[in-house]
Amino acid sequence: MQLQNHPLAKGNYTLKNVRLETGFEYDNEEIIKTKTDLFCVEIEDGKIKSIKPNNANSDAVDAKGKLMLPAFKDMHVHLDKTWYGLPWQTLSPKKKTVKDMISYEQEIITELLKTSVERAEQLIDLLQSYGTNYVRTHFNIDPTSGLKSLENLEKALENKKDSFGAELVAFPQHGLYYTDSVPLMKEVAKLPHVGFIGGLDPLSIDGSIEKVLDFTVQLALDNNKGIDIHLHEVGESGMKTINYLIDKAIENPKLQGKTFVSHAFALAHLNQKEAEQIAERLASAKVGIASSVPFTGKVMPIPTLKKYGVEVLIGNDNVQDYWSTFGSGNMLQKANLIAELYRYATEFQLSRTLQFATQNILPLDDKGNQQWPKVGDKANVILVDASCSAEAVSRMSAVEALMNNGNLFWKK
Repeated sequence: MQLQNHPLAKGNYTLKNVRLETGFEYDNEEIIKTKTDLFCVEIEDGKIKSIKPNNANSDAVDAKGKLMLPAFKDMHVHLDKTWYGLPWQTLSPKKKTVKDMISYEQEIITELLKTSVERAEQLIDLLQSYGTNYVRTHFNIDPTSGLKSLENLEKALENKKDSFGAELVAFPQHGLYYTDSVPLMKEVAKLPHVGFIGGLDPLSIDGSIEKVLDFTVQLALDNNKGIDIHLHEVGESGMKTINYLIDKAIENPKLQGKTFVSHAFALAHLNQKEAEQIAERLASAKVGIASSVPFTGKVMPIPTLKKYGVEVLIGNDNVQDYWSTFGSGNMLQKANLIAELYRYATEFQLSRTLQFATQNILPLDDKGNQQWPKVGDKANVILVDASCSAEAVSRMSAVEALMNNGNLFWKK
């Protein structure tokens, strides 16, 4: 089911029968349950104005006892290229490498661009139905599509601005030099609404780690952008790329906290000591990792990264497109997968795992103190058919409503 096309409520209004987490219940020192209660939550000018004891008889929008959680953020997705909305197709077994896929894109992009606005909007609808109101989306910058992928994506985002937000990454999917994408990247980097400079496997696609990263870093510095590169390479070249980018962030403090390596599959091939060493370096340089939590025989060392203070962002990446058969668009599914992979099975652990869908916002702190929502917080929330965060993660509970900057959209 999709959300309603128009908000059920906007501006100044109150929700009643809102379920909020209030603390943990203990058996001796073991957390065995999450406590909740019902409240009235007042919304004004896109923010939470007040949180009061529930008045079930008040003239307010009825949340029907659903659990209020922070709205989800998908921090690595490609809204500009999807098969979602088209007839079902799976991957071709003949397309095995990134360069194979580049050739394939060059064949199909022109035709796909004719309907990319509509399909991007359909994909946004899907993400919203699962509780996501904000994404970091990469968009193709390449000689085949020029700036058309960006232009169409902007149209889709404009059409969804009341219910959805995004930050944009200029992504040279066909390589900087493998195809002549450098002039286009220089052009798009000047645009104020583009927040990040992307990149792709510098050695295997463009033949040089240093040349590609030096260009990417300088372009980001010259235009006050962040960096978010795709790195599928493993082994020596993968780790050299990560370490080179860390060095650049250390040299240029402006990039710290704004530099990310997406995928970073090389980290999944490290032993524990090696993972701890690179995690320490990443944290010290404030270089983050954006992962789709791949499950292909190797498991990303996400607990180790988090332990050392590395910023870890989670996203769906490809949602039913020609790069991947999989990808549901459901951030709760990603949190659920993380819980299963790393054996986060207790009430406490499952409640903490919600952070991977909300990007670090949790209703309760580790000691069970209520820390969200607070008066003055942005009114970006969802209503979920669950008794608590732990249940929502474990059961991938259905999202019933989404609020974006105070605009409330209910399921049809």
